[in-house]
Amino acid sequence: MVWLFIIILAYFFFSIASLGDKLVLSRAQSPRLYTFYVGVLSLIVLVLTPFADFRIPVPYNLFWIILTSFVLITGMYALYSAVNKFDVSRVVPVIGAVQPLFILILSWLFWGAQVIKANSLFAFAILLLGGIIISFEKKPRLTKELLKISFLASFLTALSFILFKIVFQREPFLRAIIWIGIFNFIFVLFFLFYKSFRREIFEKKAAFSKKTLTLVVLTQSAGGLASLLQNFAIYLAPVSSLAIINALRGIQYVFLFMITSALSLFLPKVLKEKISKKIIRQKSVAILIIISGLIILVYS
Repeated sequence: MVWLFIIILAYFFFSIASLGDKLVLSRAQSPRLYTFYVGVLSLIVLVLTPFADFRIPVPYNLFWIILTSFVLITGMYALYSAVNKFDVSRVVPVIGAVQPLFILILSWLFWGAQVIKANSLFAFAILLLGGIIISFEKKPRLTKELLKISFLASFLTALSFILFKIVFQREPFLRAIIWIGIFNFIFVLFFLFYKSFRREIFEKKAAFSKKTLTLVVLTQSAGGLASLLQNFAIYLAPVSSLAIINALRGIQYVFLFMITSALSLFLPKVLKEKISKKIIRQKSVAILIIISGLIILVYS
């Protein structure tokens, strides 16, 4: 169960990255520009090259690596577009509810029903319920357009989960991570073929300010470490636990709630979140449900 402790640590760093994403996307109105910078920063993985048996994968494995990178970048763009177009509090619960189910279905399609252990399904359901409850911030206003883009982002990010596992079954962990990072960079360079995007990135009014760009770098540093830890958990975990890894995302919102509450209390100029008794009750119930799910998972 080492992967369980690694994924919990990953979701801690994801919570920091989430907070940064929220601050960045509130300042920047371009998901495409944000995706571009995230893809460019993927090249940071090259620092791992001295520690990896780095070589060009065989063509079959390279195909899966390229596909993983393409789906990851496309899913990232869909996710940022959804967050940018709609309120975060409306998008996150939908994705949190649907994405683990997509992973469960895709796991069954790729590896068969035998990979899904019956004794883990109950823990999965409990963790999923806790994640949904803690991610709801207000009464949802679901529209067809919201559901469409949220479902697309959920499916693509779920598929990237599956593809990462397929790649890790064929390639050493560090080598796979490095090549996926390289292709992330290559794919976002295609944005530059669009004249409208070139204007967007080079016009001062549209591009990020230095302050925002610094926030992007810090956010993606936390996100990069979180992704590395998450991918290592995917690498270590059995196929039957892929859906559980995603359902554990509720832990990210536990950390996020604690961080935003602390910032609102001690540094309100940085972030001011409305925290009512109703919200505290809701989050507390969700946290208890998530803890129950973790206990069931550990002892099942």
